[in-house]
Amino acid sequence: MRRSKKERQQMLVETIGENPFVTDEELADKFAVSVQTIRLDRLELSIPELRERIKSVAENHLSDEIKALPIDEIIGEIIDIELDHNAISIFDVKHEHVFKRNGIARGHHLFAQANSLAVAVINDELALTAKAHIHFTRQVREHERVVAKARVTDVGASGRTLVEVKSFVGHEMVFKGQFEMYRSNLDEKDV
Repeated sequence: MRRSKKERQQMLVETIGENPFVTDEELADKFAVSVQTIRLDRLELSIPELRERIKSVAENHLSDEIKALPIDEIIGEIIDIELDHNAISIFDVKHEHVFKRNGIARGHHLFAQANSLAVAVINDELALTAKAHIHFTRQVREHERVVAKARVTDVGASGRTLVEVKSFVGHEMVFKGQFEMYRSNLDEKDV
């Protein structure tokens, strides 16, 4: 169904308002127009590109919450966090993250995204990875977006917290990790 420019732009504003992390490509598919049309619409409506929207959300809502490391040291962009419960980050795989010969992402980037998310979700000034069990379930390629979801599964009395991280491209899991995190203030907290 073909929409007028005004109608499409109104729906574009609503869609981005509901999900500020939607990509131009996803919007183009949704509205059956070119990516260039979406970019022109965003420009006309003064809607920043995805990276700027993510940065704005992170700076405005998350930087005060995260205690264990500065937000600029996190691999990927945290888009949601509830300390000691769960967190979500996104990581766009670019040319510099892949092997040149085959376009497959280097595993240490996916691990770094998951590990830094596991650190960030800890409600403590000091959180360190004590142990990690990881499994890569499929290769990730250049231009794919990895969404990592961390969930605190156990806060132990021994000063260790278990964090499970699952990473997805679309609906397909590409990485799974169980991180045992050391934290310094567990005794001070009501667990």
